[in-house]
This record gives sequence, C-alpha cells and structure tokens, in this order.
Amino acid sequence: MSDVNRTKHGRPVHHWRRDLVELAALFTAVAVADAVANMIGHGPDGPALLVISAVALLATVGFHTWWARRHNHAPPATDDTGARPHAVGQQTPEPSGPVTAMEQAGAAAAESSEGATTLWRMRTTVRDEPGSLAALCTALAHGRVDILSLQAHPLAEGTVDEFLLRAPADLPAAELTRGVAHAGGSGTWIERADAHDLVDAPTRILGLATRTALDAAELPLALRQLLGRCTIRSLPAKAPGSSGPQTEKPVEGALEGEGTVLRLHAPEGEVITVERPYLPFTPTEFARARALVELDTRLGPRIPHSKDVLTLAEGSAITVRRADTSDVDAARAMHERCSQRTLSMRYHGPVRDADRYLNHLLSPRFGRTLAVQTASGRIVGLGHLLWDGDETEIALLVEDDWQRRGIGSELLGRLVTMAVEAGCESAYAVTQASNTGMVAAMRGLGLPLDYQIEEGTLVITARLEATPVSSRLPYDPSQQEQTH
Repeated sequence: MSDVNRTKHGRPVHHWRRDLVELAALFTAVAVADAVANMIGHGPDGPALLVISAVALLATVGFHTWWARRHNHAPPATDDTGARPHAVGQQTPEPSGPVTAMEQAGAAAAESSEGATTLWRMRTTVRDEPGSLAALCTALAHGRVDILSLQAHPLAEGTVDEFLLRAPADLPAAELTRGVAHAGGSGTWIERADAHDLVDAPTRILGLATRTALDAAELPLALRQLLGRCTIRSLPAKAPGSSGPQTEKPVEGALEGEGTVLRLHAPEGEVITVERPYLPFTPTEFARARALVELDTRLGPRIPHSKDVLTLAEGSAITVRRADTSDVDAARAMHERCSQRTLSMRYHGPVRDADRYLNHLLSPRFGRTLAVQTASGRIVGLGHLLWDGDETEIALLVEDDWQRRGIGSELLGRLVTMAVEAGCESAYAVTQASNTGMVAAMRGLGLPLDYQIEEGTLVITARLEATPVSSRLPYDPSQQEQTH
C-alpha cells in the first residue's frame, strides 16, 4: 500500500476507514490463498504449480520495484497546493548544467532576504532569432527574478526588450546584468523602478495623452514621462520679417546623434528637441512621441479655464488663473505700469521691449503661467514656471501698487505645487541679492534651500523631493470656480 498523500500542518493524516478496508482486503486474500492451496495441494501436480506460482510472484515484485524506482517523478495530486519540504536526510537534486553567478546570488538572496524584493527597469538587446528571448527569460528565472511586464522594440538588427522585473532585494544589479549578458543580452541598461511603473504601457500612454489634451503645457512633461530621464528643449519659430537664421525643421522619422537625439515638429513652427545620451531611442519610442506632438498640434492652444477667487488681508478680491499668449496685451500693460526698479529686480537688468519675451513667457510650450487679476479685469501679477532643460525656473512679477499684500507668496506656493506635480526634483529662482521680498517668499515655503551669489545675482534653489503632492491639483479643469 502507498503512503498517505494528504497532510495537515505538515503531518500525515490517517483515517480509520482506510485501515478497515486494508484489514478486510488482507483477510480476503488469506481466505482465497487457503482455498487455492487446498485445491492445488490435493492434485497430482500440486507442488510444481506452487513453485511456479511463487517464482511468478517474485518476478512480479521485482519488476514492480524496478519500475517504481525508474519512474518516480509522477505529477502531484490535483489537490496539491505547492512543493513539499525535503524529507530529513534527502539530498536536493543538482541542477543540470553549470550554475551561473546570478543563479548563486539569486538563491542566496532569496534565502537571506525572507521575501524582500526590488523593482527594476531593464532594457537589453537580443538577437532576432528564435530562442533568444527564451534563453534570457530562463536566465532570469534561475536568478529568482520575476518578469512583471515586457515590451519589444524591433530594430533593423536585433530587438530591444524592455522589462519590469521583481528581483530579490539582495541581488546586486551587477549580477543581474552579468547574467543577462551570459544569456545573450547586449547593451544592457538598468535602473530602479517604483510602483508607478507597474502600470502597463497602453494605460500609461493613454493617461499622458489625456493630460496633453487638457493642457498644452503638459506636452514636455508627457514626453519626459514617456521617454524616461531625458532633456527636452523647445526652440521657438522665427517670427516673420525678423532677421537672423531660420530654424531648420527636422526630417520626420529621422533620429540624430546615433539615435540619442530626437527632433519633432511642434505647433506654430517651433521644434522640440529631446536628448537622452545614455540610451538611444527606438523607432517605437519615436512613433509614440510623434503621436503625442501630433495630438497637441491638432488640438491647438488651450489651457484649463478654472480659477480661484481669493480675498486679501485688507479685503480686496483677486482671481488667480492660468494665462497664455492671449494675455500678452494685458501683461504688456502691467509692465508699463511697473517701475524700472521692479522690472530690473525681475529681469536682472534694464528692460526695453517686453514684446521680445512676453510671447515666450506666456506660451504653454515653455511652461505654465499664473495671472493675478483684479475685479476690474486688470492683471497685477504674473508667476511663471519655466521648463529649462532638466531644471525648472520660477519667476514672479507683481505690480508696485499690489506688492507686500501676500500675492507673491500665493503665486510662489502654487507654482511649487505645480512643479511637484510635474515631477520636478528642484526649482530655482534668479533675482538680485537686494530683493528681500523674493528671499522671504522662498524661505516661507519651508523647503530646503540652496543659495548662490555671484556679482550681485542671487540664485535660490528649492529642493522638492520630499514635498507631498496635494490630492487635488490646482487649476484642474474638472474643478469649479472656488472662493476663499
């Protein structure tokens, strides 16, 4: 009889019904054997038949023993819920083939980390032939690495595979990449991932498209989230009739710099340049980025239309809203009402023609602008959050008659919230060392600040890594007009 094949809390469970059946079978077998022995023993050839029967039984037992030893890998029972622990003294079977360093590190990490894992984003290039991806997946499995998602980017030669991996926490990245290289991967790049990367690629792209459709200022941020860590710059189009060289438009579908520079047509003639020196772009990434830019082009200029109505300490009511190039005339009129000292504090020198920079500052392509508007509709303050490559700049301008009423601090706090929501790690403001109002507003944020002073110019950088994002973002189109 075979051993009991069900367990409870690691111990065999015996049943009295099975014992009764075995006893009944034993008694029946003895009765049948006694009847056969009596019948055969009284015959003329009885002893010979008994000897032959004994030999046949021994041969059957030997064959059964040989067969059981040879075929001892039967599948588990249907109610089996997992692997059973090895019996005492039982040796763990040796793996077939050589054990790689990643397998050894993965086994040691799995035993020592007690289930702790780390998320990784990894990209590697494999040969475009059957079995290459299977070999890579097998190497990851031997290292106790779980593949959560996989994207394939076909190339002219080979295929770039992008993985989201969950690996033992104690498995070093160097061992992981070494194991991938041993399995045939080349040009491997790896970095830490977080819970946001668990969203599948179609869902993430649809979310970025939605954000771009709601706000034109979201396009550079959407491209950065789509393509990873990269530097994005926008070059404005040359104004008709102005002097200077024309901006050369990129060739659609072409990558530059060995695939590390991506240039795209943008609305109104400007050019968006994306640089990622550490990792070349793939045709799939280029197609996705171009689709986002085409969506932005078709929708045209747009900003969220929600606004907040605030009451200042002295009782005056102001409205804070998003601004764009349609507010150029009102912004120019505010500049004309500002004193030269106020303008020099904002622009770090003499100001001549506001038309040269207002279109750039108010364009959603280069950042986000907040306008402070009085009950009569006059703009008395502007706050800019400008995308400056990998960095983010904050700039404020408040009309003289409306200064020292808390407008600058209100604008600054909202701009910092928008920078945090955009994923910026820091934001800097450039002003003169004598601008005590700007210094006080930056200190009022309660964030870690870095100061750099050179020839009277002060650069204050606020670090935003630990700043929590509010549950409801300011100027969300879904919000209604609010009064505070």
